[in-house]
Amino acid sequence: MNVARLFEPRSIAVVGASKTEGKIGHEAMANASSFDGPVYPVNPSADGSLFGEPFVASVGDVDDTVDLALCCVPAGVVPDVVAECGAAGVGGVVVYSGGFAEAGDEGAALQRRLVERAAAHDVAVLGPNTSGFVDPRRELYASFAGGVEQFRPGDVAIVAQSGGIAHQLAFGALREGRGVSAMVGLGNRANVGFEEVVAHFDADAGTDAIVLHVEGTDDGRALLETCRAAETPVVAYKVGREDVGAFAESHTGALTGDHALYTAGFHQYGVPTVESTTALFDAGTALAACPPPSGPNVGVVTAQAGPGIVVADLLQQRGATLPPLTDETRARVEAVLPGITYAGNPVDTGRPMPAFGDVVTAVAEDDHVDVVLVYELFEGALGFPTESLDGLADRVGKPVLFATEGPPDEMADDVAALREAGVPVFTTPERGAETAALLARYGEMTTEVSADV
Repeated sequence: MNVARLFEPRSIAVVGASKTEGKIGHEAMANASSFDGPVYPVNPSADGSLFGEPFVASVGDVDDTVDLALCCVPAGVVPDVVAECGAAGVGGVVVYSGGFAEAGDEGAALQRRLVERAAAHDVAVLGPNTSGFVDPRRELYASFAGGVEQFRPGDVAIVAQSGGIAHQLAFGALREGRGVSAMVGLGNRANVGFEEVVAHFDADAGTDAIVLHVEGTDDGRALLETCRAAETPVVAYKVGREDVGAFAESHTGALTGDHALYTAGFHQYGVPTVESTTALFDAGTALAACPPPSGPNVGVVTAQAGPGIVVADLLQQRGATLPPLTDETRARVEAVLPGITYAGNPVDTGRPMPAFGDVVTAVAEDDHVDVVLVYELFEGALGFPTESLDGLADRVGKPVLFATEGPPDEMADDVAALREAGVPVFTTPERGAETAALLARYGEMTTEVSADV
């Protein structure tokens, strides 16, 4: 199935567009009106215009080829609208309405009719029961949710079974000054599912990592094969460790399946998993920004011992290894910081100082280290070692992560400078450690998968 016209449209129609604020047809039109291309409000009962565009009675009446239709009509008429869109040459349809497979036998029958109509006209349908998708790079907001126009362009694609989770992840990224290349809520996956969306964004030049929120899928092997074939790193959050199956089925019609089996499958196919939405986007950020790690060994540099101990403890709980540094590295560290607090691994400098960046560089260049994690509390005028870290990951060919805390307003410029230098920045020692441990697992996993292929 070709989903290019769905996610990369040149023109949009909003079917069921409404002048009444608060209705999905109004909010979807409001968001879509930012798009740099024609947006046509479609409603046979409306007259005049909406957001400066005149109403048309049907998609077939649009004097243009419509690539994407946003379907804002009741569930019962959706199959007919999809057929009408297909007959008019529309390439993709987003179906927002619920009341399909998640709503019982009648809804399941309605969803089957929807799938049949879509297949007959070769239309890619996202949903039903979805809040849509956004692509901030194109100012394409095919969602009815408020505030989505604030999302920043980035390089991580969010692909979530739940539209609520998709938006939550994207708003979380916005809160921390991060961006997304796209945010997709799959909903019921009646026609377009994980496989099509992952493959599409794997081929997208502006997407450097893909994060998945998975409730359940009808064909787990197809999903795993798609992830393994992807050149873009993929990380997954599989919900359903406990018994939430009935709730999940009422949500998107998904059967959650055995959590341990899913997790084992993802790992076998080279996809690391996480246990929270925060860890999911943190992992995507790091995978997008950093060179791929080659193994599980983490080198830690900290300017404060307490957080360093938390980091070292959590890293090892998560399966990462803290190897001893080479004699050459220890000598380099002790040469720039005579009387250093602790020159093993972690390396503890006691507090930030001008030579802190030299210490990080020495650890990053150690042959025993595959991933570098730095923790440094913000201390005003001392700032962060941005100049030393700029391009360091690419020079050494391994990830370099930075975790910190401090007054948000005071350190905002320094954090922005680190991110501009290609260094992912996280708050709290735990978030830094969780992400570094995931990269370590990813390095080990991808090596094993490559050996098996």
